[in-house]
Order: sequence, then C-alpha cells, then structure tokens
Amino acid sequence: MTRPERLPALTTEDALHAVVRDESALRPGVDALARSLGLPTARLRRLPNGSLPVYADGHLVLKLFPPVHAAAASVEAAALRAVTGRLPVPTPAVHADGIHDGWRYVLMDRLPGHDLSSVWKDLTRGDRRRLAAQAGALSRALHRVSPPTVEDWWPQDWAGFVDGQRVTARQRHQRWGLPQPWSEQIDDFLDRTPLLPGPEVLLHTEVMPANLLAAPDADGRWSLSGVCDFEPAMRGHHEYELVAIAVFMAEGDPTVLREALTAYGYDATRLDEDLSRRLLTWTLLHRFGDVSAYFAFLPRPPAPTLPALARAWFGVTPAD
Repeated sequence: MTRPERLPALTTEDALHAVVRDESALRPGVDALARSLGLPTARLRRLPNGSLPVYADGHLVLKLFPPVHAAAASVEAAALRAVTGRLPVPTPAVHADGIHDGWRYVLMDRLPGHDLSSVWKDLTRGDRRRLAAQAGALSRALHRVSPPTVEDWWPQDWAGFVDGQRVTARQRHQRWGLPQPWSEQIDDFLDRTPLLPGPEVLLHTEVMPANLLAAPDADGRWSLSGVCDFEPAMRGHHEYELVAIAVFMAEGDPTVLREALTAYGYDATRLDEDLSRRLLTWTLLHRFGDVSAYFAFLPRPPAPTLPALARAWFGVTPAD
C-alpha cells in the first residue's frame, strides 16, 4: 500500500518530533510539492542539519514549516526579501512561498560555500578573527535595514518580551540545568546591570557558525560567503544580536570578540566591563540562551560569580 502524496497533518510539537526525521512519511508529500513548483524530484536531497525539513537540488533550497511553525515561514520570507542586496554577505533570494497541505514553504536560492559549523574547529585563530569581524560588520548592516511588515510578528512588544524574560530568568535557567549557586545570583545580577535604551532593529538573533556559510580564497584564508535561516528573526535591541557571535564565534577569546565588536562599530572606549555585563545579561534573557550548556565549551571563571563569568566569557582586550 503506497502512502498518499500529502504532507502529514501535524498540529503539535510532539507530532512534529515524531515524523520530522521520517523520510518515508515526508517524502511523498515533499515530492508532490516539488513537482508543483517545477523542481526535479530526482535531484532533491534532504539536508542533514536544522530542526525543520530542508531539501536542496543544485541551485535551490526548499524549506518546510509545519502548521505549528507557520508564523516562522512568514518571518523568514519577509526578512529575506527585506535584506536582499543590502548586506555585505549574500542571502538567499526568495523564489516562492506559500501553503501546501497545511504546511508553509519557502523556495530560495542555495548559497555557495561550506556550513561554517562543519569547519569552525579546524580554522586558525586568524581565520576566526577575520570571520568574527565579518559577522560584526554583517550584523551592523542588518540593523540598518528597516524591519519588514509581518502580520502577528512575535514578539509584538519588545519591552514586554524583555520584562517577561527577566521575571522568568531564574526559573528558566534552573529548568535548563544551571546549578543553584549560579541561578540564585541571576535576579540580583539583572537588577544591577542596566541595559541601554535604543531603537528596535531587525535582528537575525542567531548569527553563528550554524547559520553562516564560508569559503577559502586562493591563499586558504576563509571568509563568509552567506548567511541563512532567518526564521527566528525579531525586532529588538541591537546588543541582543551580539550574544550568538560572542558565545559561538569568540568562545571566550577576548581578541576575537574585540574584532567582532569593533567591526560592528563599537569605539574602544566602550569595550568595558559594563558591556561585558550587558552581554551576559542579554545571554540570560535570550530565548535560546542556555548558560548551563555554554559551560561545556566556554572558559570557567576564576570565581563562581556572575560578574566573573561576564569577564571570562565577554571580556575584551586590545588586538594582538
């Protein structure tokens, strides 16, 4: 008995998790969608990374969003259209987006280059510094793009989102596994670390190797060749963006972090302990900021305090 050529009906996260890696359940419906878009199904291959089903042929990428993530498709399509041709790094051009079997989809260009997360550990410190600087400049250019209009774009109230994250920070990080000696300091640390006012800008929110592409030049020096995965984009304060760069690209290396921050536009006089504390604050408030997980690859501070952690993870030194 053959499966119907329809994408499965998924209305909950549990249902999505049950089939998201089951190609026998997904592929008949994916092929039907591909044919309707004029794509050759024989060349369509599932990409290994990502939490959502993504398929590619030689030049195009087809990204699928089940009904429980339908809003993210609207954000991704709108954000990609807003940034096309306006960043120093290529972004996928959107060819089509719509609804098929209750799922949203976005058909976009496939960018050249290597998944940066697949080569990051093998890069030299010089390459990491260069790439971090390019990520800082990319973020600066992104934040100069006017946020697009997206219906029901979450969060609609940035200040309310930040306040809510503050209220739930301690409980959230305890739930994620942060030991009590650390979590019990969160409320006081947040109270003692004022955040700067600023306009709401277009945020990618995850400028990190997993969402960046890179390629080496003739001399073997790596540079960014693309940025993708805009579905978690938000409108908010620009320093929220810097968390992913600091955590996943600088990885506690103060010189690499300095490269990113100065390329973003920070003057040397602003690279101080107050900024380090704010970056830890934004990490604690970030919707994906799992501090307990970061202890696995970021340096341990000399003392078990959040101010010491801010210096160890987000401190900066003059470029060497």
